[in-house]
Amino acid sequence: MSPTQTPTQTHQGHPQRWLILGVICLAQLTVLLDNTVLNVAIPSLTRELGAGTADIQWMINAYSLVQSGLLLTAGSAADRYGRKKMLVAGLVLFGIGSVAAGLADSTGQLIAARAGMGVGGALLLTTTLAVAMQIFTPDEQPKAIGVWSAVNALGFATGPLLGGFMLDHFWWGAIFLVNLPVVALGIVAVVALVPESKAASSRGTTPGPPGRGDRPDLLGALLSTIGMSALVYAIISGPEHGWASGRVMATAVGAVTVLALFARWESRIPYPMLDLHFFRDRRFTGAVAGAVLITFGMGGALFLLTQHLQFVLGYGPLEAGLRTAPLALAVVALNFSGLSAKWTAKLGTPVSIALGMVLMSGGLVSIATLTAHGYGGTLLGLLLIGVGCAIANPAMAHAIMSAIPREKAGVGAGINGTLAEFGNGLGVAVLGAVLNSRFAALIPVAASSLPAALASAGSADERGRITDAFSSGLETSQLVGAVAVLLGGLLAAALLRRAEREHSAVAVSA
Repeated sequence: MSPTQTPTQTHQGHPQRWLILGVICLAQLTVLLDNTVLNVAIPSLTRELGAGTADIQWMINAYSLVQSGLLLTAGSAADRYGRKKMLVAGLVLFGIGSVAAGLADSTGQLIAARAGMGVGGALLLTTTLAVAMQIFTPDEQPKAIGVWSAVNALGFATGPLLGGFMLDHFWWGAIFLVNLPVVALGIVAVVALVPESKAASSRGTTPGPPGRGDRPDLLGALLSTIGMSALVYAIISGPEHGWASGRVMATAVGAVTVLALFARWESRIPYPMLDLHFFRDRRFTGAVAGAVLITFGMGGALFLLTQHLQFVLGYGPLEAGLRTAPLALAVVALNFSGLSAKWTAKLGTPVSIALGMVLMSGGLVSIATLTAHGYGGTLLGLLLIGVGCAIANPAMAHAIMSAIPREKAGVGAGINGTLAEFGNGLGVAVLGAVLNSRFAALIPVAASSLPAALASAGSADERGRITDAFSSGLETSQLVGAVAVLLGGLLAAALLRRAEREHSAVAVSA
């Protein structure tokens, strides 16, 4: 195997492309298992480490925000130095972070370890999708992205089940150490099977030493990480310190300022981490708008759902994992069978995205309004969300990747991953803040979480009122998430439809 793919291989597709897709999806699975396992472990972490709601949010957001800030740089590094090298490096760093997280004995140590895992996760998320775009032909790319998306859902389904089993038999640190066998297998498979690929040098048409314009945008990565971290910190701190407090307002203003500096820096340098010219393509703009809102609504809403199943309905970790599995199984069934790719080809990208996100929004409404009547409403909601995800997510990812030059596949994957991680982290923060505000307004007790509030209750009636208040806060937050997903679908579909019409008009006039 040559160090880089030849044009013929790229045009015809790599002869072992489906096996390689399985390998890179295994690497992707290590990141996904970590996210979903942590959601199931929230009650255990609350009890055993004394973690409050804000602590839990930072355990999730520390990983997401570090990863978000580094995804674009990681994608650029993969294009520049080689995507296979970055896959192996990402697996190694992720494994080291998993060991540190599993052995942590305080919330601070766990948050720090999670931030370290975000570095490895950034390398993995960018290179897996970038490699898939390189080894498949344009006609096969939608199906390949569908399989890649199905593995994302499989991680969502497997994570809670695996996490529930581990928590029923071992201490909470085992949910991180279980990553190690997957990491080891992934490293062996990547080294043996995945071909190396990289972008051509800016000084010529063949791979070689990169020119000045290829170098990573380190300042851009720093500015984006600081800006997004400050923004989410302001949102998390709002309910506790007051939205108009000096601390929250100063943090919010600082976040906006840093993000503005990031945008200005990216527009002025010859080697931007985020090329702002991409936003001139309405396909890219529409997919970006939809991706942010869909992950905002879904990330936050599913974070809340796991708490509802365990804190309110009283399910154990394993049972809660089993009851969330239908969502992911629906995605896996539709994407592995190729049905979602066929529907997208028949309906078109704009209609597919709109339909998928309408279904997802309806699923969130079902969970918010019908869960009190039993698991049936939750099951209906999970199935609607699963079908919607199976249709919308691959179509949106393909729209983003197809709007970016092929040689910038790593950067394109970085943009796609950044949007997903930023939207997810922001959704957890915002919807968590909505929950906290609603809960605090209904039950004015000095407690940082539902277990703490229940522990301070003096009677069964008071505990019932506290649980009802928490359920009310969850319902409000789920409905906010549903609105965000619906708006994302309508906006993305409108922009993508307009882009298609403009493209058709240009083709006719030519």
